[in-house]
Amino acid sequence: MGREKDVKEDRKTKHKVTKLNMRPNGNEVAEAGGDSAKSTKSTEKTPNGKIKKIKAPKTEKLESPSNFSEPDDGNFTTKKKGVKRRRTKDEPADVPTSEALKNSSSTKRNGGKHKKRHHSEEESDGEPLKKHAKKKPKTDVKIEEGEQPVSKKSKKTKEEIKEARELKIRQKEEEEQKRWRWWEEEKYEAGVKWRFLEHKGPYFPPDYQPLPDNVHFYYKGEPVKLSLAAEEVAVFFAQMLDHEYTTKKVFRENFFKSWRREMTHEEQLLIQDLDKCDFGEIHAMHKAKVEEKRNLSKEEKLVLKEANQKIVEEFGYCTLDHHRERIGNFKIEPPGLFRGRGEHPKQGKLKKRIQPEDVIINCSRESCIPVPPAGHHWKEVRHDNTVTWLASWTENIQGSIKYVMLNANSKLKGEKDWEKYEVARKLKQHVDGIREQYLIDMKSKEMRIRQRAVALYFIDKLALRAGNEKEEGETADTVGCCSLRVEHITLHKQLDGNECVVEFDFLGKDSIRYYNKVPVISKAFKNLKIFMENKDPGDELFDRLTTTMLNKHLSSLMPGLTAKVFRTYNASTTLQQQLKELTNDSMVNDAEKLLGYNRANRAVAILCNHQRAPPKTFEQSMANLQAKITSRKEQLALAKTELEQAKKDAKVKGSSDPKLQILVEKKKAAVKRCSESLLKLEVQATDREENKQIALGTSKLNYLDPRISVAWCKRMGVPIEKIYNKTQRDKFAWAIDMTETNFEF
Repeated sequence: MGREKDVKEDRKTKHKVTKLNMRPNGNEVAEAGGDSAKSTKSTEKTPNGKIKKIKAPKTEKLESPSNFSEPDDGNFTTKKKGVKRRRTKDEPADVPTSEALKNSSSTKRNGGKHKKRHHSEEESDGEPLKKHAKKKPKTDVKIEEGEQPVSKKSKKTKEEIKEARELKIRQKEEEEQKRWRWWEEEKYEAGVKWRFLEHKGPYFPPDYQPLPDNVHFYYKGEPVKLSLAAEEVAVFFAQMLDHEYTTKKVFRENFFKSWRREMTHEEQLLIQDLDKCDFGEIHAMHKAKVEEKRNLSKEEKLVLKEANQKIVEEFGYCTLDHHRERIGNFKIEPPGLFRGRGEHPKQGKLKKRIQPEDVIINCSRESCIPVPPAGHHWKEVRHDNTVTWLASWTENIQGSIKYVMLNANSKLKGEKDWEKYEVARKLKQHVDGIREQYLIDMKSKEMRIRQRAVALYFIDKLALRAGNEKEEGETADTVGCCSLRVEHITLHKQLDGNECVVEFDFLGKDSIRYYNKVPVISKAFKNLKIFMENKDPGDELFDRLTTTMLNKHLSSLMPGLTAKVFRTYNASTTLQQQLKELTNDSMVNDAEKLLGYNRANRAVAILCNHQRAPPKTFEQSMANLQAKITSRKEQLALAKTELEQAKKDAKVKGSSDPKLQILVEKKKAAVKRCSESLLKLEVQATDREENKQIALGTSKLNYLDPRISVAWCKRMGVPIEKIYNKTQRDKFAWAIDMTETNFEF
């Protein structure tokens, strides 16, 4: 009976201690005192059989949970100034274990509230903590304690990577299944572009919002309250104050004339000198708005994105022959100041706000006709299925017609591209006969025929644009082949070791300078001399020829042939020839293959005069790239040194140590990786340097038959993604789907 009573009392004591050692959140903590401390073993047998004494922890009186002293934190002793923790055997001095560091940071993060029970138990049993850390993963500790993992980006497992890859493949397959494969359907009768077309009309920019009361425009230092129309134009100029355009004389003069037309009579009498105008406060307000937009929070940006997406969903799609198609430019351009390209004579003029009354709508008779904005009406509603545009209007700067068209990857755009390249391919069958004919025509008795023959020779050999007649002063002084003037060419009997050289110097499309020195056949050279006789520098070189006359002659030689087709034909032919010369099957590295492709593309861009100004960041980006190359060379040198050392070690020990052979293989792989990476960077640097003043995108999108590139990719084993981005792949989906490796332009 006495023994049973003692056991019961002992159990009660233990239960009481356990209760006291519970945290308010229910987590049990390590026992630090009381009877339980006394029951700790004072000795332990080590693995070699010796008896090891273990010092019992000091006991402390337990009064209440609120007065409870903090227990030890796993690997560390009780926090006392000047007291260091005890190292376990084989643990490096002064180097905390990864488990200890984690526990320490965890304790600090949680205010020291969460303690690890199993750590104290390990200490009481006398087992080294290091051994236990190997047995239990770190994640287990966190799960037991209910802690959140440290915010580090965990590495994906092989399974996760595989799942992500499979998901991407599935999404791509689904996208392909949804794609309208119009190229596999029967074509409509000649001239018919669609049978059903429905859309919501164009999206108009928001109305102008007046300046707040605390922002002023100043004239001669005095604030001036402008009328709404004049204020809006003033804001356009103020927004461009930090741009070089506003320093140009032509821009400032054109702007001031346009601005004065929007002013009231009183404003015109007051404001007569642009130099005395102060737009500073308006400019500062604009910059503040730009900065505010840049600093929007993620949530605000998301709201803005969702609002824009709603606009796209409503206005950015149409129904074409019962298929949903994306519209390319559904937003009407907001008013502003015209910039133009190059030194355009109309830069600075006001692009007026387009109203619904200026817009012509095109849709099906049976469709829901778009509703104009409240209080407005359309200029006209048409039902013309022989055209591909959805809406049109005339802009005020150059009087050209603007169109709302479908996106580049739509059926209408794709069909147009396909037809364009097919016509260029047909020219291949007729080009020899056409060339023979224009060489014969150079000896014609009629000056008109001679001029036509020489112009066609230039369009064929130099890929010059035909050019259009333009009224003097209406647009920039840009010319094409048919509109060349005497001042645009210089004849050299001999130059740079060549005979019969023609030096061209004129502004082409978008005010891009065309400068070239070209040896020509003697027939063309003699004719040019005749054409230039008794003419002033400003007189037309081909004064008896127009673009219309030239295209009419070409269509008689081949149906659908125009001067523009020669440009497409020569560009595509050049690409195909250059790819054969610059790339071959012996190339292994993708970087080398792509360099060859870009060089072939560059030859086309030079032929078509697709120039650009070097990017402003070019020098800095090249310096960064060279720094990477230098660093990679150092890495390669180090990797080679390590490989040589590994080979020496393996040779000394022979086959007795297989680990050394494995190390040699690893070092070989490292050298190979570094070599490939260095080659890739060097090719990239060469490519970037060669392309700094050449625009490759224009020819790739508009003049090169995509089937040439697709066939080359399939033949060379280069992913199509390396040549065309996502937008371009959507645009040329028809070519990617139908092209075989043996395609010839």
